Amino acid sequence: MEANKSSQSTLNPPVFFGSAILIIALVLYSTLARDQAQALFGQIQAWILLNASWFYVLSVALILITVVFLAVSRFGDIKLGPDHSEPDYTHGTWFAMLFAAGMGIGLMFFGVAEPLMHYANPPVGDPNTVAAAKEAMKLTFFHWGLHAWSIYAIVALILAYFCYRHDLPLTLRSALYPLIGERIYGPIGHAVDIFAILGTVFGIATSLGYGVLQINGGLNHLFGLPVSTPVQLGLIALTCGLATLSAASGLNKGIRVLSELNLALAVILMLVVLVLGPTVFLLQTFVQNTGGYLSDIVSKTFNLYAYEPTDWIGGWTILYWGWWLSWSPFVGLFFARISRGRTIREFVCGVLFVPAGFTLLWMTVFGDTAIHMVLHQGLTDLVDTVRQDSSMALFAFFEHFPFAYFLSLVAVAMVVVFFVTSADSGALVLDMLASGGRDETPLWQRLFWSILVGVVAMALLLADGLKALQAATIASALPFAAVLLAATWGLLKALRLDATKRGIRYQSLNLSRPAQRQHGGWQRRLRNILMFPRRSHVTRFISEVVQPACEEVADELRKQGYEVQVLNGEEGRCKLNVGHGADVDFSYEVRPRAFLLPRFATRENGDDNGDARKYFRAEVYLREGGQDYDVMGWSREEVIGDLLDQYEKHLHFLHVVR
Repeated sequence: MEANKSSQSTLNPPVFFGSAILIIALVLYSTLARDQAQALFGQIQAWILLNASWFYVLSVALILITVVFLAVSRFGDIKLGPDHSEPDYTHGTWFAMLFAAGMGIGLMFFGVAEPLMHYANPPVGDPNTVAAAKEAMKLTFFHWGLHAWSIYAIVALILAYFCYRHDLPLTLRSALYPLIGERIYGPIGHAVDIFAILGTVFGIATSLGYGVLQINGGLNHLFGLPVSTPVQLGLIALTCGLATLSAASGLNKGIRVLSELNLALAVILMLVVLVLGPTVFLLQTFVQNTGGYLSDIVSKTFNLYAYEPTDWIGGWTILYWGWWLSWSPFVGLFFARISRGRTIREFVCGVLFVPAGFTLLWMTVFGDTAIHMVLHQGLTDLVDTVRQDSSMALFAFFEHFPFAYFLSLVAVAMVVVFFVTSADSGALVLDMLASGGRDETPLWQRLFWSILVGVVAMALLLADGLKALQAATIASALPFAAVLLAATWGLLKALRLDATKRGIRYQSLNLSRPAQRQHGGWQRRLRNILMFPRRSHVTRFISEVVQPACEEVADELRKQGYEVQVLNGEEGRCKLNVGHGADVDFSYEVRPRAFLLPRFATRENGDDNGDARKYFRAEVYLREGGQDYDVMGWSREEVIGDLLDQYEKHLHFLHVVR
């Protein structure tokens, strides 16, 4: 029975077949009409850089401000999921997956190359000077710091909030729910998910295509393997083969293990460079770079070089902002998938500040060590290497360290594992997008997407179509930025309603319970407190007390003309639903919830093992999740009083938000 269930397709046909047709059409166009495609997409990108760069800059600035605001505001306490939900992963595992999927591979490629590029060719001022070195690190921090991670964070927040808090599908279409409502399930929603699939497939494919250049360069540097197209095709096949095996093993095995491995290798490699390099200089520059970055963040955020026009901003800042935006549906959806149960404040700290801090430390260790080599040791050949082939920068950098061969070998292994992690997490996201947000899908679907990405990357590399689709992917960031700003506004509106309801729920004391608990006296209340019932006791209480209480309230509400349901769920649950038409419905549920028996209770029972057995509470759940209080042992009148208290607060909420 389970095997048959796991083999059944979960595909959303309009999204799957629509995206497949468009992927094939775009790949054929980019390969068969390569020059025309490059010219067309290049012209679109050039037009955007000339006329819409201000919109990119303003959009990213607003996104960063919004994400920081959400963390420090009252909205920060709201969970990405029901109130009772808990995170699926430890902080270490969570951060490792964030880091690997976010931009781990970019740090390997640009950690040495970008600071040296800015040092040799700054946007303003003289190159190859101390001032140029300081500015180079500020610009590198700017491109890889808070702005990039805030784009990923806002997409993930929107998707996680509406999926886990409002039971919408975990696909990009849910970001539009505040704007178009239930129409996300129609053609508009299909089109949005197709757009996300195209961006993810071509984003990963172009990254694989360019990434194998660094892998090929490293293998040539280490083993003399020729730099050629056949070798690069083989490397793509190998990478995607490993990604396919990882995708087959699932999120909690393949992606999780590879992410933790890569983070550990990254930390070790960074510490080796820190210790063997100019350690004191690096510690000093990290502090100075961080201060310079934070002090200039406002001016750099809004700087368009309008008074001193330069092509530099189009080739760097706008290109980065477009790439992060076009990459964000994939990364944001993956972040949302692994972040259920965390508060918004915890999520922002984990996605924005922690990865950005690690990224800035990495850029200082590698970038400032390279600049120190050029400035103080006269190793200008590093700059020449970066100008000729930036993919070789890291390996040329390691040549000036002890154990150079071993360090380069570790670096190549890290690049491969980073690509495998990106490819298999991409396959997971693509499968979810094509399956309406479901992640319990047949194995063949995950393998299909993993193989497809490799085939697309090889086809584009073989026909030299990577540049055309990279330009198209970045150009797609313009309409997506407009949609993302609108979705962000919708998120803020939804959070305001959520926070208002949360405040109403907790601002007043329950007026019914003190009077009702006089029945039976304080002795009965004490007995209830010290009672540690089994599941059977709680389920019997729910069926004999809670369900009749809900039925009584339901009968009275039906007399008042309301649509009411009393449902008996699995595991002995009882739930009352009250419909309110276009307004938010009311839900009151009591369900058994297990807890470990306290040690003092186990000792009293003659059992020294605190894990020997559990006890159960009859806990109240609303639409927002568990409320962390127990009604076990209450009378029918007390349960009715609690239900009416919660319903009264719900009605007050509906009045407040009208």
